[in-house]
Amino acid sequence: MSVKKIEAEKLCTMRGKEALILRGCGGDLQEWVDGINDMLTKESILRNGSAIKDCSAFEYDGLTCLVFPFDGADLDVGRLAMWRLATVEQFHGIWLSDFVDNYLGGFASEKQIREQKKPDCPLIGQDSNVFNLIGIASQTLRHAGMSEQANEMSSRIQTEAHSYDEALGIIMEYVKVTSVNDAPEEEMDLEVQ
Repeated sequence: MSVKKIEAEKLCTMRGKEALILRGCGGDLQEWVDGINDMLTKESILRNGSAIKDCSAFEYDGLTCLVFPFDGADLDVGRLAMWRLATVEQFHGIWLSDFVDNYLGGFASEKQIREQKKPDCPLIGQDSNVFNLIGIASQTLRHAGMSEQANEMSSRIQTEAHSYDEALGIIMEYVKVTSVNDAPEEEMDLEVQ
């Protein structure tokens, strides 16, 4: 298990999930994860040899916070709730849903999540051949580390788009269309010849 660093705002995209957040975790974060898993196992909160995995860390209000997601763990949630209340002074534990609502302004809508993930793509001012635009959008997605989305977009255009406008509509589901005049210099080479 390794602890990945995230931005606090990433929590807003976790609608429908629950986790325990511990605030003020100093030192080696992996030691925290191992220690909390051991503690929860001894308290019979974690059952059947399961563990809380895929923990994340973020900074908020000058504190390092750890996120312990419930996904995949066999938890006695009632016991966990009692443990959290009993240790709130020690670990400053709070549920993910309470943290997001009280400190981050609530969960993002599905539309907001999709919009956040779209990389800027300089299509306005390019050769408007649909294959050229697909190539530019695919390259933009790959450059943003979204190769799966690039493949999915291309596949959807091939199977679902029956017109130029439908193809553009699918492209715009994956990228935020911008002008070549707005693109940074290093991105100007995106035109596919």
